[in-house]
Amino acid sequence: MAAYFSLILVLVTLCSGLIWMADALLLAPKRREKLAMAQAADAGLSEEIAEKITREPALVETSRSIFPVIAFVLILRSFIYEPFQIPSGSMMPTLLVGDFILVEKFTYGLKDPVWRSQLVENGKPERGDVTVFKYPVDPRIDYIKRVVGLPGDRIVYRNKQLFIQPACAEGAETCPELKQVPRVSVNQGEFTHNGTPLLRFTEKLGDVSHDILIDPSRPDPVNYYFREGNLPVGEFIVPEGQYFVMGDNRDNSTDSRFWGFVPEENLVGKAVAIWISFEFDRTKADFLPTWIPTGVRFERVGGIT
Repeated sequence: MAAYFSLILVLVTLCSGLIWMADALLLAPKRREKLAMAQAADAGLSEEIAEKITREPALVETSRSIFPVIAFVLILRSFIYEPFQIPSGSMMPTLLVGDFILVEKFTYGLKDPVWRSQLVENGKPERGDVTVFKYPVDPRIDYIKRVVGLPGDRIVYRNKQLFIQPACAEGAETCPELKQVPRVSVNQGEFTHNGTPLLRFTEKLGDVSHDILIDPSRPDPVNYYFREGNLPVGEFIVPEGQYFVMGDNRDNSTDSRFWGFVPEENLVGKAVAIWISFEFDRTKADFLPTWIPTGVRFERVGGIT
């Protein structure tokens, strides 16, 4: 249902607007004309009868009431900000399950809400952006990952180490070298996965510093990596108009390492803030359903880096 929400919102806005406009241009003048004829025939026409003659049909009244509201929601959601819920731990520790985020839709340009064709060019993703996009394998699904590679970049992920060789600028005499992305150890054991304490590092991508998690017990699943031409396993050259993305929870994220690149037309927007964060600690054995929050993490409200 969520995949068709934009289409439904557009259709409801269009239908309610057309009904309201049709009434204003065609039906309302006829009702006023009918009232004038009734008043000419009976000068003592009561207010109750006059109101009954000019009363809008229920469908028109409903359309007039909801059109401004849903039109505002459509514009806000399609072109400015859209809320999303984090459903998995692939972006831990940056984003946790139960975080509700705001995605800035205009950062990468404006797209129409149905066919997603580009309406206005605005900006491009930058290295380190936390980005929401349509999953290339199934565009009905929204994914959220961090932009690691830009068009033309060479990306190498080997032995849980990330290396980047930025694209060579046109006309440059020398090109950047392949360098390991610097990271600094933060702690071990703050987060766990299946009982294994995870390593937490602070990594720097361009001007963005953020934390990542590494599972020391899991080998790199190189047999499942996306293979690009004749390049070695774990090495990727980002095509023009596409991006290489990864989850911050490096060993628990299905990302570009496994299914390839994100085309520019699949971009939805940049995740900029957590507006509320809920804890969901209930089990199926509890009396209340598991989808009812057990608490609110107010300390997580704020910007995303």
